[in-house]
Amino acid sequence: MSLYGLLLLIHIIAAVVGLGATFAMPVLMSTAKTVTQAKFSHSVAGGIEKFAKIGSITLLVTGTAMGAVSPYLFKEIWFIASLVIYVLVQPIVAGILPKKNALQIQILDQANGEELPSEYQKISKQLVPINNIVHISAIILIILMTIKPF
Repeated sequence: MSLYGLLLLIHIIAAVVGLGATFAMPVLMSTAKTVTQAKFSHSVAGGIEKFAKIGSITLLVTGTAMGAVSPYLFKEIWFIASLVIYVLVQPIVAGILPKKNALQIQILDQANGEELPSEYQKISKQLVPINNIVHISAIILIILMTIKPF
């Protein structure tokens, strides 16, 4: 197996692991109906998030390494567009989402009773379009890297 082939294999595995975790998070978080369930969901999400982070970093490293091994990739529009989309999504996944989740956890820690506080639910609703942006971006990245349309 060539170095490029090895990098590609690792890249694909990282995509499955990282993107799978990314798509699982909103599903997990939307199932919580009580404070106890929400706390548990956030606890599980913390473990899942590690896979998303490791996958994401591995994707960046292997993707740029494939470009270093095959510099012609940096002339391909699909490759450049993939890198740009990846960079543009990072403030969301590394900044906005963790801050919103931390705020939700803080709200849960201060909650009295089992009913989910309205502030918690408000943040959950705010996360829907943000997660949609992340998911649509991931789907576009998958399409760009598999079809290589241009």
